[in-house]
Amino acid sequence: MPPEDSTAKKTGKARPRVTANDMADKQQEISVTEFFEKNKQILGFDSRSKSLLMGIKEAVDNSLDACEEADILPDIEVRIEKVDDEEYHISIEDNGPGIVHKMMANVFGRLLYGSRFHALRQSRGQQGIGISATVMYGNITTGKPAHVISLIESDDIDRTAWEMDIVVDTKTNRPIVTNDKAVNWEGKQHGTKISYTIKGRYITGKQSVFEYLKNTAIVNPHAEIVFHDPEGKKYVFERATDIMPPRPKEIKPHPEGMEIGDVLKYSSNSAQKTVLAFLKNDFSRITDRIAKEITEISKVDGNKKPSDITREDAIAILDVIKKVKIMAPPTDCLSPIGDTLIKKGLMHVLDGLRPEYYATPVTRAPKAVNGNPFVVEAGIVYGGDIPSDSQVQILRFANRVPLLYQQGACAITKAISEMDWRRYGLEQRGGKGIPFGPAIILVHVASTKVPFTSEGKEAVAGFPELQSEIGLALRLCARNLKSHLNKMERKNKTHAKFEIVQEILPDMAKKAADHLGRPVPSLDRTITRIMNVVWVEPSVKKDGKTKRTITYTVYNYTSIPRTFRLHAHLPKECLKDLTLYSSPFFLDINDEGKANWEIRDIQPSANVTVAFDLSGDMADTFDADDIYFSGLNPVMVMGAEMLPGDWGIKGMEIVESADDYVEDDDEKEDQEEEDLDDE
Repeated sequence: MPPEDSTAKKTGKARPRVTANDMADKQQEISVTEFFEKNKQILGFDSRSKSLLMGIKEAVDNSLDACEEADILPDIEVRIEKVDDEEYHISIEDNGPGIVHKMMANVFGRLLYGSRFHALRQSRGQQGIGISATVMYGNITTGKPAHVISLIESDDIDRTAWEMDIVVDTKTNRPIVTNDKAVNWEGKQHGTKISYTIKGRYITGKQSVFEYLKNTAIVNPHAEIVFHDPEGKKYVFERATDIMPPRPKEIKPHPEGMEIGDVLKYSSNSAQKTVLAFLKNDFSRITDRIAKEITEISKVDGNKKPSDITREDAIAILDVIKKVKIMAPPTDCLSPIGDTLIKKGLMHVLDGLRPEYYATPVTRAPKAVNGNPFVVEAGIVYGGDIPSDSQVQILRFANRVPLLYQQGACAITKAISEMDWRRYGLEQRGGKGIPFGPAIILVHVASTKVPFTSEGKEAVAGFPELQSEIGLALRLCARNLKSHLNKMERKNKTHAKFEIVQEILPDMAKKAADHLGRPVPSLDRTITRIMNVVWVEPSVKKDGKTKRTITYTVYNYTSIPRTFRLHAHLPKECLKDLTLYSSPFFLDINDEGKANWEIRDIQPSANVTVAFDLSGDMADTFDADDIYFSGLNPVMVMGAEMLPGDWGIKGMEIVESADDYVEDDDEKEDQEEEDLDDE
């Protein structure tokens, strides 16, 4: 007898019972598209303004990836047209390699369909969700299909493009295609254009489409991006360089960070004949020796088929992998921006703010977390028209894509907040939190698998290894900023002292000479004794956008002749057109662009000049203030920094011992931190 219905007991009314069979009848499978249709916020479509931006972001990311894979310098055009108060028509066109006709419908109308999910290499898109989710969202909110046209590169004179309208069937996760036909795309050699209508809200400010495209141009200086806003205004982010980023290579999975299920999955799908061959050929960094060591210690038969590996075998193999020393995964699967191109992108886009200084960007050595290699890069822009009374602006990037939302939940923001920026010249209340000051901080994380906090790819998760690397990159970059600020402060003080000496002494000498009826004496040696510095004064002459003449005038305001060297790290991209015409002083230059000059026996009160030309796209990335010296006590040199120890320059000894000279306690503490980092 079934138990009495408790609700009926209380209300006196009987209601039909729901049995397990009734519940079983209601259970059914849902497609991935239906799931994301009901949970659009997971993909970032959680507000009208954000939805409009996310659609454009996904299309632009795909365009950049496609162009780079085909070694094509990207030309991307984004256009937004207002239909009514909440409806916008959006089109994104690129000059990529195009998409073959039979693949177009699946690429744009089927979620989790793509070529990059299983590829272990750095790319912007990986999940195969973004652009098809955009098409789905447009279908849902407006009922209108997306329109796609694509033309692949071909040697045929009569090149035919294909166009179609696409709707996503959310029940089956399949595209519904209409108006599929061949067309002539006038004036186009190859490329793809997607147009769709979406419910959204166009905004300006930090989380706007304009801001996203501007930030994209910073970390993709090889791309030209044209933007037409809903009011008809046209913005062009011109290409800053023709240098394409290195194409990342696909690598095999690394055994570090694998789970039991991974071993069983890989082994069941392996084409290898033996477990030894499986370990060696299906994973990276496992040699014959390591494979034998793993099988011997784990007591797994190395000659049996990989498909015969049991759960117990997988556990034993993983236990040994944790103990065996295996090299970190290869890093040619990554494509970091690089110090020079980070600076170039920042200069090209932020030039309107007229910054005082671009701190030399830092690209850390690659590391790995859970078997996935990653690289952290950082840069700082300081001064000029950047507001000084508000928090610094943080530019966050992952695989060359701007992250505009969830700043507070991001590991990048946490790493910035946990640093004591007061030691580096920025205001920070309590020594924690986002600092205040006229600065912009850029951090880029590149990885085969960026650990995002959600499918919306808006914030980087705070793995300890990753957050530590971000902190180290920021500290190195901040030291460059602090060094510049200290140098400018000392230089300004010495300038003031020099101006006073030059004004007061000549006036006193003239009055004394007039009183005694004698000629006014030369004051050069007197001024030299008072100043007691070797002064390095840079000047830059611009000749168009791609040529710079750099001149250093070196004054010896000391009482004895001086011999020393000057050093500068010139952009490698400019070396082929480099003109070093200061032949009396030029020594040599290496493949990395590290140039050296030697100035011998410059007399008291005398001066000499060192000059050279830089030509090419990267000429403007060289900062004339980034000049170094060796062979002198750093206390007496003004306008140049002491040569860093990692340059490896030999043959010059300091004439007057610096005795581990440091400018202040903070700098000494910085040096101690740097020593710890090196260890």
